[in-house]
This record gives sequence, C-alpha cells and structure tokens, in this order.
Amino acid sequence: MTMNFPSLTADPIAAVQTAHRASIHLATTKGAMRSQAVYAMAEALKQYQNDILEANTLDLEASREMAVPELILEWLKLTPERIQTAIQLLKRLSELPDPIGRVMDAMYQIDHCQTYSQLMPLGVIALIYEAFPELAAVAAGLCIKTGNSLVLKGGSEASHSNAAIAQALWIAIEEVGLPEGCLQALSSDQGASVRDLIVQDQHLNLIIPYGRPSLVQQVVRQATAPVLKSAMGNCYLYWSPSGSLEAVRWIILDSHQSEPDPVNAIEKVLIHRSQNPSSLIMLWNSLREKGFELRGDAALASEFSDLKQTDDAEWQQAYLANVIAFKMVDSLDAAIAWINLHSSGHADCLVTESYQESRQFALGINSASTYINASPRFSRKPKRGDSIFLGMSNQKGHRRGPISLETLTTVKHIIQGTTGQF
Repeated sequence: MTMNFPSLTADPIAAVQTAHRASIHLATTKGAMRSQAVYAMAEALKQYQNDILEANTLDLEASREMAVPELILEWLKLTPERIQTAIQLLKRLSELPDPIGRVMDAMYQIDHCQTYSQLMPLGVIALIYEAFPELAAVAAGLCIKTGNSLVLKGGSEASHSNAAIAQALWIAIEEVGLPEGCLQALSSDQGASVRDLIVQDQHLNLIIPYGRPSLVQQVVRQATAPVLKSAMGNCYLYWSPSGSLEAVRWIILDSHQSEPDPVNAIEKVLIHRSQNPSSLIMLWNSLREKGFELRGDAALASEFSDLKQTDDAEWQQAYLANVIAFKMVDSLDAAIAWINLHSSGHADCLVTESYQESRQFALGINSASTYINASPRFSRKPKRGDSIFLGMSNQKGHRRGPISLETLTTVKHIIQGTTGQF
C-alpha cells in the first residue's frame, strides 16, 4: 500500500521545543522499549522500501534537471542494497545493550558517601545532512537507542526521500508507543530554517552536520548550540622508505571502498625523497588503471610530465572523488608536521616496517585516528565489536573519532550519602 507522505514541519523553533518536551519523557523509558522501537524502524523501512525507492526516483530526476553535482547525486541515490544496509544497522542496534544507565566508577570519592557516574541521554540532537537520505534512519536508531529526541534537517535535493523515510520511522515510533514528538523532520524548502534551527541552544543539546566541508563550516560558524563536526576526505598517507609498494597501493584502493560516502579515503600521499622512482611509476600506473586522477607538487610535476601540478590550497581541501595528490618530503618529522598542518585531522596513515617510526607517527600525528600499515576504510558496522558508527569527528571538543552510541550520551555524577552521618 502506498504511503501518505508526511507534512514535514516548517517551523524549526516549534520542532525543537516539541522534541525537547518529548526528550524528558523519552529519557525515562525502558531500554527494552527503545530497542523495540529501533527494531520496528527496521521493519518499517523494509515494509515501505518500494515507496521510499519511488520517492528517491523523483528526487534523482529533479536533481538531474537542476544539474546537481554528480557527487551529490551519488550520495542521494538509494538502492535496495543501501536500504538493506540501513535495515541491518537498525536491527543490530536493537540487539546491543542499553547504554543508558550504565554505571561506572567515579574518579573521586567523598567522605561518608558513595560516588559513581552514570551515562545519560544528551536530550535533543539535530542532524543537518546533505543528501544521504538513509542516514536519517541510522541517526534515528542511534538517538532512540540512547534516549535522545532527534530533529532532522535534510537538503532540498532529497525532499521526497526524506519525507518517505520520516513517514516510515514515525509509523514505527507510534506503533511502539514512544513519546510523541521525539522525532521531528523539517521541510527542506525553507532557506532560513538551518540558521533558525542551529541557534536554539535553549532546547538543542547537540548539532551534527554531515556532508561537504562547506556545510559543516557553515553550521560551525553560525551555531550557538554545541556542534559535533563530522569530517570526510582529505586523509593523508606517509610512505616511509621501508614501506612496501603493495601495502601503499592496497591501502589507498581499500580506503576508497566505503560506500556511498568516502569518509576516510586517502586523498594525499607524502613520499620520502629516497623512494625509488620506478616504484612511484608502478603505483601511479596501478591507480590510473583503477580510474584515479593523479596530481603532484611542483617537484614531482616538473619531473613527471603526466602529473597535474597541485595548487597550494588543495593540500588542505577534500576532493571527495577519485583524485590523489602526491608530495615529496625529506623525513618522517617533515611528514608529521605537514599532515598536522594540512590534514582534516580525523584519519591519517603510515606505511613502514620500522617500529620506531610507527610509534613516532602514532604519538606525533594530531588526528582522531592513526593507522599503521592498515587501511582507514570507514564502515558504519565494523565486522568485530558492538559499535555502530554514524560518521567520524575530527574535533577535540564533545567527542573525537567515530560517532557512536556513547558519543550521544553524557555523564552524570551521583553522590549518595547516608542519613547516619548527620
């Protein structure tokens, strides 16, 4: 049966206030009920998959007519496989232990009292996202699981898809009986609504912008509520003289395999000056065969005429495409200094056979994650462990690294005394 698309909320202030009221009740719900709701979301996506795909087709057709960039079209496109991935993520989330109420030892104690810490919901979270319609379902699962209300603000390019997915999620929430209003979806045709939304610091506890760096920076500049910056692209790899060509090639190719968003894709490669030129040519030929466009700094471009020379600004900008720039450096120290200055700061790599170099790199790189002889390929559901990731954060504020269930919680300190001490 065809869905009746929802009338999305046009007033961000009313949406945040409604979500705030719902969050107070949601925080007191049982973990089993929230897990049931997350599972119901997965079943609703499955039930209404055809309607969601039809809505997505409308978005794709309209976006092509409006000459939306190919990058956004790729992010926008839904397939049965992508929806199935979202369904699997939600079902896995529903099976995980309830993070809320988890008790931990406190770092201090008070005389005659028992002091401990407990994980609690943040309250109201806003996701501002560019394309990626299925990301709304993943974010909703993470937020409901952690007892947080969610306000969704998708881009205009995905308006039909966002409405269809929101309808499915609302059906699941109503079916389980969670507090009305804990999931809000804003319409995408209100140009000022992003700005109006991100200044609601009285009721909004966290904003997560997800998309191109320009969107993330816009939100960071204008928001008065706390922002958890997500990061994508512009990850570096340093190829040490002792590192193998095959390892470098595999890591680069594998890092670009996360789909549809190349979160941790290697886009810049620093090469030690002593590296064998024949090894460079072998690497470049292999990458070109895989469809990569290659660029180089002034020294490399002058020596190898088939390399396009990079502009200075490119070293700290994400390509978000199959483009890789190469640069010569004189030492590991120089590589670390360059990466710390120009990388996006969320995932950087080293290929080496030296343990000393690996330790120096791991401690010296100022990024959320460092990878030694390992691919930084991003996955929302790692094959091992109990984590589900929304994305990667490169900031040192609220949380750093993978955005997981724990990222969407806060810590409450509880000091329990006894009346006998008075």
